[in-house]
Amino acid sequence: MIPDLDSQIGISIYSTKFNGIGGKIRIEPEDFQVNEIISQRAQNSINDQDGYAVYKLKKKKIDTNHALSDVFRKKGIRLKALGLKDAYAITEQFVCSGNKGKAIENFSTDKYSIEKIGFVKKPLSKKDMISNHFKIKISEFTNDLSSFTEYDKVLNFYGYQRFGSKRPVTHLIGKAILRKDFKKTVELIVSFTSSYDSKENTEIREKLSDTENYEKYFDQVPYQMDIERIVLKEMIEHGDALRAIRSIPISLRRFYIQAYQSFLFNQSLSSAFSDGENLFEAQPSDVCFDFHGVIGKYVKGLDQHLALPFVGYSYYKKTRFDYQISKILEQEEISPKDFFIKEMQEVSSEGGFRQAAIHCSNYSSNDATVEFSLSRGSFATILLREIMKPKDPMIAGF
Repeated sequence: MIPDLDSQIGISIYSTKFNGIGGKIRIEPEDFQVNEIISQRAQNSINDQDGYAVYKLKKKKIDTNHALSDVFRKKGIRLKALGLKDAYAITEQFVCSGNKGKAIENFSTDKYSIEKIGFVKKPLSKKDMISNHFKIKISEFTNDLSSFTEYDKVLNFYGYQRFGSKRPVTHLIGKAILRKDFKKTVELIVSFTSSYDSKENTEIREKLSDTENYEKYFDQVPYQMDIERIVLKEMIEHGDALRAIRSIPISLRRFYIQAYQSFLFNQSLSSAFSDGENLFEAQPSDVCFDFHGVIGKYVKGLDQHLALPFVGYSYYKKTRFDYQISKILEQEEISPKDFFIKEMQEVSSEGGFRQAAIHCSNYSSNDATVEFSLSRGSFATILLREIMKPKDPMIAGF
């Protein structure tokens, strides 16, 4: 039985035959540990000389963006992360300065610490991060964890956090932007409710479902709803939905579009798997990633990983998955050309490709703990979903 939340984010199948062990994760922050791994070349480039400062960010109970925003407020320096890490975990990751100005000394708060580890001649980028290593404790499970052996048969779905987890709305916002329905976009941002959200949040969102209430209830909107406050302020002052949306940081606006692309990708994987397509082995004429992450056509004898299109305005139709993807786009009443947004060109997306299956290495399990490494961009929660087969992912800690 596929949970309703999975269906909301485009996942309608399990790719393994394992019955699942049930249980919960993240009962304590220490139960979910993540360590970022960078390439050997990137490691070797870190030196003691001047250049762009590189730091190790260790954190818990705070996400990457909020931690780095706090660093900027307290130390006046902007740092860029190679990847985003969850708030509900203990994580270690690399962050890098974007200029050669002053470096900051080591410091810490109750939620994170920053440690300078050296300098690089050229700033580190996302491509330098090759994988993440996870160590996760599962509690209250019923079956034998060690009997799960299908870690090489897990499809590379986008995980719950891509869509807002407790409030799965980011892809809906993205779709509304693509359809140029900016009024609906604003409504989704400020008033979309979910059964998983807190009672307080739901109450204020229900009040904001009436546009006449924006000014009346603005002061009641909690400060942690920072995006909602930005949008509401613009709507109160100008009443222009497009202007309000453009007041949101560009990185988040792009994320909304990417979330909808992720939804389409999840649907495409689910549909192709259900139709009997082999998604774990590449075939002649398939598009693949090689060992270095370079995209290209299938070549017999090479170590390659099958890729599926990530729909954008340059969508590539000549794959064996066009039947499923075109059908999904028709049902969604969206076309590839919609991903070029004339009114907001800065968030337009040409699309691309994504690996079809998760590449899992260093997998092991011991009692209630599982460890594994996943290549950049894959979600640990998707592998855990196959191990646990949770009836309700949110209650299970996802």
